[in-house]
Formats: sequence, C-alpha cells, structure tokens
Amino acid sequence: MKLGLFMMPIHNHARDYHQTLMEDIDAIVLADRLGFSEAWVGEHYSSKSEQITSPLLFLSHLLPQTERIVCGTGVICLPQYHPAVTAGQIALFDHLAKGRYIAGVGPGGLAPDFELFGVMEADRNAMMVEAIDIMTDIWTSDPPYEFDGEYWKISLKDWIYDDIGLGYMAKPYQKPHPPIAVSAMSPFSGSIRFAGSRGYIPISANFIGTWSVKSHWEVYAEAAAKAGHPTDPEIWRVARNIHVDETDAAAEAFVKTDEASTDWYFSYLFRIFERGDMKGPFVVNQGDDPAALRHEALRDNFTLYGSPETVAEKILALRDEIGHFGTLMLTAQDWTDRERMTRSMSLLADEVMPRVNAAIGANAAAG
Repeated sequence: MKLGLFMMPIHNHARDYHQTLMEDIDAIVLADRLGFSEAWVGEHYSSKSEQITSPLLFLSHLLPQTERIVCGTGVICLPQYHPAVTAGQIALFDHLAKGRYIAGVGPGGLAPDFELFGVMEADRNAMMVEAIDIMTDIWTSDPPYEFDGEYWKISLKDWIYDDIGLGYMAKPYQKPHPPIAVSAMSPFSGSIRFAGSRGYIPISANFIGTWSVKSHWEVYAEAAAKAGHPTDPEIWRVARNIHVDETDAAAEAFVKTDEASTDWYFSYLFRIFERGDMKGPFVVNQGDDPAALRHEALRDNFTLYGSPETVAEKILALRDEIGHFGTLMLTAQDWTDRERMTRSMSLLADEVMPRVNAAIGANAAAG
C-alpha cells in the first residue's frame, strides 16, 4: 500500500492566510522527504478556510522544492471554467512537472463557489463530462476544432496556419494526456460510476463512513468491467484523517480536544453539511438518523488515531472492511501544533506503513 497526502486544505478561518499557505507548502515538502507517493491539492474560491484558489499554481511553486512526489489536483472544478482554458493550463503544468502529475477533476463541492460562478442550478456532473470530452479532444487531435455541446460551443477552423503553427492548442507532456482522476463523497456515487466507465482513477473522500467508501469500489468495478476497463483496485485512492502519536492516550487526547485541528476540521465540515441540509450521506453507519448526527461522531469515527501499532491495526481493519486499495491518502489538517503534526506524519511514514505493508505481504504469502 502506498501513502499519499490529500489537502483541501481546511484551516481555521481566523488564522493568517499567508501563514497557512506556507504551512501547506511545508507539509508537501515534508511528505516528499518522507517518501509519500502523491500530494493532492483542492480548489476553492469562496471559503476563508479552504482558500487555495488554483491548485495548479500552488503546485507549480512546489515543483522545484520536491523531487519524487507526484502532484495531483484534487480537484479542478470543471463547470467553473471554459474547457479550452483548463486544457491549456493542464498541458502547461504537465510539462513543467515533466509528467509528475495526475489530473484530478470534478463537478465541484462548495455551494458558495456554485453561486459565485452561476452554476448552482446547473447539472454540474453533465458539465464535467462535457468538459472532459472537450479537453481530451484538444489534447489528442489537431485543428480544426469543432465541439457543439450543451454547455460549451467551441470552433477553431478559420485561423489555422500550419506554416507558423497558428491555431494549435498545447499538448500535455504525458501521452495521450495525464491520468485523469475523479473524486466522490456520496454513497454509490454517480461520479465514481462515470470514472469506472472511462477507466479513470477513483478517489474516495475522507469525511464519509466506511460503508459509503466500500460502495465506491463496488460501483466503480461494475462500471469498469461493463466498459471493458481493468478492475484492479490498486488504482483506488482512499483518503482518511489520521493522527499518530507515541501512545494511544496522547493521540486520542489531541483528536478530541475542542478546537484543535482535527476537531476544527470536522466541526467546519459538519456546519456546511447542516446548513446545506445534506447530512444524510455522511452518517457513520448506513441507516443512521441524519438528524442525530453531530460533528464529534464524524471526528471520532472517521479519524484513524493512536500509537503506530494501533494505527497500523486500524488501517488493516479498514482494508479488511472495504477491500484492497492501492493508496492511502493522509488528509492534511491545520498545523496549529506544528511539532505534533510533523511528528504524526513521520510516524505514519516511518513506523505505521512498514507495519501495514509487512502484514499485507505476510497475508499474501500465506495465501
């Protein structure tokens, strides 16, 4: 099992914006040094707690500061942009990264962003699919370009001059294009079904119950098999909040401290779910009453915490429950306690994951 990093990011909105950006940079640099395989960064415009407005721009800053870690956009919200713009920006970044990039895309997930960009009432999933079709056409073909879609009309046919390269769109470094990934947070997600039908990388969100995460691979594998794509779960990324400390007691005390980074993380998300009247998909167990849901239940049940031994056991239990997956993605949190958070990352990489992979290897050898 590989280890990745996923950051929306979520910070306490009262903190200094510049300082939190510098901490996010430091977290990815540390992840690269610790051998994390991937770092995914989200995109939001209208929340003071989640204000990386361009993951491509942010990750561009990190390319010369990292050596091996693969950069992922987690995700670019396609309904908010003209597809030709997104296609060109991704192609450029892929070259700057020399292929160290996965194009995570999605329909978006933040209501004020939908309002801001005028897509609140739109079929954003349909817009995402149409945008991907336009982008992949641009990446894999030469002009003329003609796309008569429901949401975008694209025409480039008159100003094409081969002798000076006019009318040609940028092509990515990776051929035919970077791997495409799609994230999901709802049980039996339509986004994951779409990902399976195209053979794209599936990413399961961290703030949902394991019953919902398990449904993602079931839906993905069914759609992938039907479309003739491989159904190897090694492609599956699963994100979770994780806190590792020297002892179980120390880890639990930190996770359950009011307003500390884990508590703030889930308190913030819970308030969004509550005000959007959408607590149903986020219940701990399938069939639970959404009205009874509290942020403490999300915090305590969706976080893997404890000593290295305990966290390793919890990761293996997660794998037993939902099935095999290829990459576990640590969800980044606020670095209000920098020493504690860096220690947790180090313990996860250096002590937890070797235990996990040794156990997986032993089980495989035993048949």
